[in-house]
Amino acid sequence: MRQSIILAAVLAAAFAQTAQADPTQRIKIDAGRQFFDANCHRCHSVDADKKSYGPLLEGVVGRRAGTFPGYPYSKALAASGFVWTKGAIRAWMEANDQLVPGTKMRHVGITDPTVQDFIVEYLASLQP
Repeated sequence: MRQSIILAAVLAAAFAQTAQADPTQRIKIDAGRQFFDANCHRCHSVDADKKSYGPLLEGVVGRRAGTFPGYPYSKALAASGFVWTKGAIRAWMEANDQLVPGTKMRHVGITDPTVQDFIVEYLASLQP
């Protein structure tokens, strides 16, 4: 009986440690939120309860491009067929009009790889 209590306590502590975000990752996510707010928030929301000009970006990592329900994508983006991976999001931020010629989104031009990384980590943390 005592061994099972100790085992349960050890397992609970192990799960609690893995549930806490790595401090470096938390800093990246927090910085990414600030960069997102400064560069992307004008047109995009990350909260399903708040309307925005562009498509909702909560859960964007892993989503097929041009598929958020109800958003009127350009034909080019809707037909692109790729998935929003971290790399695809970085490429989009840097030169979206080169990644998908004919997209209706204006050129973003976030070329600093560190800023890109922070924004991507923030977006990746936003799973519905």
